[in-house]
Amino acid sequence: MTRHKRRKIAGTLKLCILLALPAVTAVSAKQIPKIKSFFDRMGSISIDENSKMVSEISPEYSTTTTKTENLNDRVILSEGYGVSEETEESTEILTETENPLETVAENAGDKPYPSEDSWTAGGAIVRTTYGEYSGNSFFNLDNGGQVNNQTSIPNETLVSESRCGADFTVEDTDEPLVLIYHTHTTESFEPYVRDFYDANFNYRTTDETKNMVMVGDAIQAELEAQGIGVVHARTIHDYPSYNGSYDRSRETILPILEEYPSIKVVLDIHRDAVSGEGVAYQPFVEIDGKEASQIMIISGCDDGTLGMPDFMKNFHFACRLQERLENDYAGFTRPILFDYRKYNQDLTTGSLLIEVGSHGNTLEQSQYAGQLIGSSLGRLLNSMKEGN
Repeated sequence: MTRHKRRKIAGTLKLCILLALPAVTAVSAKQIPKIKSFFDRMGSISIDENSKMVSEISPEYSTTTTKTENLNDRVILSEGYGVSEETEESTEILTETENPLETVAENAGDKPYPSEDSWTAGGAIVRTTYGEYSGNSFFNLDNGGQVNNQTSIPNETLVSESRCGADFTVEDTDEPLVLIYHTHTTESFEPYVRDFYDANFNYRTTDETKNMVMVGDAIQAELEAQGIGVVHARTIHDYPSYNGSYDRSRETILPILEEYPSIKVVLDIHRDAVSGEGVAYQPFVEIDGKEASQIMIISGCDDGTLGMPDFMKNFHFACRLQERLENDYAGFTRPILFDYRKYNQDLTTGSLLIEVGSHGNTLEQSQYAGQLIGSSLGRLLNSMKEGN
């Protein structure tokens, strides 16, 4: 461009600005009250320790979630003309499932799930969502999630161990990589969200459409959808006798591991029993517009008497899975429980127990939680394959 052309363009711009100045001034004068209101509202906003804006008042312009006390879970809406709340929609498509309450088992077994007309009102069900924990036993993982250290191993040691990768490799194979089983197979859940639990139901059933097999099926479907081979042992180990369940489940999984040496991950899927006097808790979180039972991974530690010398290798994998779950579904997990427990976790270096919800959670919440576990685990294992 020549100097003459640049001067001509500059002159034209100056003329346009001079002609528009009176109109701009008039409009600006009318907007002064709105501008002042905007800055007044800005006075109600503070910065948290993570340098994220957190609304403290002015509910007309902002919203806050009530599900946790963690500041990072609060929501801020942008303010200003033409700005509306933006939500990131999940592009993930989970496998289709039937509502477990409406699913009829071919054989419900000796202890069927109670029919709706038999429910009786017991104590209260308290709906809650567990957020981040504080205290000397808790520490944060680098990439999401927490650990609850109930051992004498110093947190500093565990923090270092938590940064290790999994102690097994994953091959691209048609052979099964994951074994799912249930030591307490008959553990069950609420039929739907309601105010009171049934005092006459011990939340155990041999109907596999409404016990832990149902959750295992949901995990299996998501893994197989991602090309991960699964063996799902559906054997009941806790009925009619509860005592000796872990011995019986061990008898089930040993021959499976011998038949399929390709198996790297062994998951014992349970449900928790979070309750108080006359109260049953329902720990849930909303993910993609749907409620899921919150989950807790248990990784056992050996005090020298449990015959589990590789317990720390299981812990390494527990941390990788916890981080993956929290990255995929924030707030889904409770802290990993690291405690002196065995739970047949001596059999592989990828053996974990997962508590899916509590007896106060619903069948549908827990089935959805199973889908989320399977989805995240599938992504984790595929990411560990050579070349990924």
